[in-house]
Amino acid sequence: MAFKITILGSSGAVPAYGRMPSAQFIEVENNYFLIDCAEGAQLQLMKFDLHMHRIDHIFISHLHGDHYLGLMGLLFTLHLNKRKNDLHIYSHKGLDEIITLQLKYSKSALNYKIIFHQLTPGKKEVIFENKFVMVETIPLLHKLDCSGFLIREKQKPRRIDKEMLPQNLSILQLNKLKAGEDLLDEVGNVLYRNDKLTLPPRKSRSYAYCSDTQYFEDIIEQIRDIDVLYHEATFMEEDADKALETRHSTVKQAATIAMKAQPTRLLIGHFSARYKDLLPVIDEAKRVFQNTYLALEGETFTIED
Repeated sequence: MAFKITILGSSGAVPAYGRMPSAQFIEVENNYFLIDCAEGAQLQLMKFDLHMHRIDHIFISHLHGDHYLGLMGLLFTLHLNKRKNDLHIYSHKGLDEIITLQLKYSKSALNYKIIFHQLTPGKKEVIFENKFVMVETIPLLHKLDCSGFLIREKQKPRRIDKEMLPQNLSILQLNKLKAGEDLLDEVGNVLYRNDKLTLPPRKSRSYAYCSDTQYFEDIIEQIRDIDVLYHEATFMEEDADKALETRHSTVKQAATIAMKAQPTRLLIGHFSARYKDLLPVIDEAKRVFQNTYLALEGETFTIED
């Protein structure tokens, strides 16, 4: 099954040089998530031919406008497209008031139900879970309450070794093999040992989205050894004073977090509008963590299992 991250926006506070503010579309195990929803997010979803109607969960990291101002447009488009399914929105306190107020003064009633989930500031918590995937918050350090999001696949079933499989096993027996059980006869004797008929499960994949934050080593243990880390990198090291003032990270700091947490890949984004050319940005990151990529609009990063 797919695990894909498509970048809709890589810019910081304002659109610049064709770059849009923060938004990402995540597909994992037939779940479709939107992380942040800045200005123009729905246009980006259309441009890159992504299925906005499949999104059932939207995670908003914090309430600075460059992370949620595209939300109302998306909500109304889903309404006009006759959406019926519930839509879950996760954010810190206040977003429900913002949306409700806009609906009130536009005298609008959506075709579908919005279910709000309020995040707890400074706390790591599981906010979504089903049979295949779980999402937990990553407490970050910014001017406002801000959370990142860690998406992990759950333990996968063992794989049937078709070359070793006896004929005429029932569906129930196959499911027991996938669950790691031996097959027993009616009196409890082992008919087939699990390790003789199955292969190890495919690896469970993981992705962490670390939105606006100053350099914050507290996140390292939570994101250690994941497959892909996205970390904001608003400023280059020459503008470290500006990063400190605005409680953002430098490129070097984002790469340092990666160097210490050891993900397989690092994606960087949320670039300041002062940088038109991003080649020096990626060079600065690679000097610290070589396997770094620019999280640019339209790029899709696939995590293989």
